[in-house]
Amino acid sequence: MSDREEAEPKGSENGRAPFPWKRLVLLLVVLFGGLVVFRAFELHRFVNCGTLAEHRQFLLDYVAMQQLLATLIFMAVYAAATAFSLPVGALLSIASGFLFGTALATGMVVIAATLGATVVFLIAKTLLGDTLRARAGPRLDKMAKGFEDNAFSYLLVLRLVPLFPFWLVNVAPAFLGVPLGTFFLATLVGIVPGTFVFVSVGAGLGSILEDGGHCSLTGVFTPQVIVALVGLAVLALIPVVYKKLKARRG
Repeated sequence: MSDREEAEPKGSENGRAPFPWKRLVLLLVVLFGGLVVFRAFELHRFVNCGTLAEHRQFLLDYVAMQQLLATLIFMAVYAAATAFSLPVGALLSIASGFLFGTALATGMVVIAATLGATVVFLIAKTLLGDTLRARAGPRLDKMAKGFEDNAFSYLLVLRLVPLFPFWLVNVAPAFLGVPLGTFFLATLVGIVPGTFVFVSVGAGLGSILEDGGHCSLTGVFTPQVIVALVGLAVLALIPVVYKKLKARRG
């Protein structure tokens, strides 16, 4: 047996590891399994603006009597919803502002969402990240290297401006070799502005309901809010632009 044949992984083709289809299926099961259960038990009926408005007094009384327990339960639910990519993040953020106030709710949501996103990142990185990177060859290596060099700024932009689904931004960095610490910190910082917007809407929800208004997700991202988020995203890209200009001059 030649040295080249010994160096090739067993069962590989052209020296590349076989595609991990079983791991990919497992990842998809993890990501969408929660959504299937969520729909199967019709839990979406209980996670909506109408339910929040109908049971607002009970929820407020419970938080007042058991604030620590309510805080831990809410953060656990939010982290699980993020990990399973359930489409309830916006409503839960508004509910947190309504129940806990702007300052506390912002911290709760940011921490819980970051933990949930990190779980998805670690699952994707553990199950598929190394194998996909090995199969892709030097091209993906170059992309991963460039992403690592400016990973924090790139992730900040993706978190500040929701150009892609939240779950996709959770798994893509895992395939491009982004370090865990960079992912965690960029997510923690990057979701603060958007979280603050939703939480602030929830904080003012009480007066709206008392005046006979309705809980609604429409109109949250006003033109002013969008301009502000885009401005923050531009600021996050400044280090990337500066580094590229400096490299060209060098």
